[in-house]
Amino acid sequence: MSGFDAGEARRRFAEEARAERPDLALLCLLIGAGPDPELDEAALDAAQIELDRLAGELPYRPGGPRAWAEALRELLGERYGFRGAAADYERLESSLLHRVLVQRRGLPILLSVVWVEVARRAGAPVYGVALPGHFVVGFGPPADLGRQVLADPFDGGRILSGEDAESLVTAATGARLKPSMLIPAEPLDVVMRILNNIRSWAVARPERSDVALWAVELALAVPSHPARLRYEKGQLLVQRGDFVGGAVELEEYAGLVEVVDEGTAERVRKEAFAARAMLN
Repeated sequence: MSGFDAGEARRRFAEEARAERPDLALLCLLIGAGPDPELDEAALDAAQIELDRLAGELPYRPGGPRAWAEALRELLGERYGFRGAAADYERLESSLLHRVLVQRRGLPILLSVVWVEVARRAGAPVYGVALPGHFVVGFGPPADLGRQVLADPFDGGRILSGEDAESLVTAATGARLKPSMLIPAEPLDVVMRILNNIRSWAVARPERSDVALWAVELALAVPSHPARLRYEKGQLLVQRGDFVGGAVELEEYAGLVEVVDEGTAERVRKEAFAARAMLN
């Protein structure tokens, strides 16, 4: 099996990220093309087919938000065993949708993507909810504390009471739960959060700078990305021995920040000069 050409995968990702209605599942699957060189078109199709198959096993319109949440918990959490554990935070596969679908293990946000994509295909009023520190899934009217139902796919789809949600937020931030925290997460926000997780994983493993660079390149293809990603890309290129490419990225970043922070721009230009000097 031969995987995607990296350039083609990046092109498809960038195209989908700029679509009027980005396909969350496709974007998450394309993220896997860098870390998993075996991922190819057939594997992409197989993952989409699996999401369709799982959706086909849900009851037909079981009822209101709570009935949908319970149906997803019974199907994905209980029958198929999708859930997470502390050890999943140490595994790159936990951030790759095609691997999560096979292993049925993953980070909260990836398991939530599975829940959302399966439920959406079945017609559920579903969306991701980016609680501080822990991603969950919502059903029903967003931010309506009386009618909205939250489920935690990382815990097998456990339905959360208001106190449960409050505890998750307080444990992560020390603050109280606010209705503004319960609004649906936009697909591109979900994708950026996944890419941030992958970058964090790779930063702790310098030998996987290839994975960090891939995640940064995809994040740069998302509209409205942070400018600092260009600086991060420049540093990674230099780290990987591409001194000219890294210097170019650093110089472009310096040009972007010069209007608001001349000191930072000058420091970054010195880094670019030092990178070019490494060629001698």
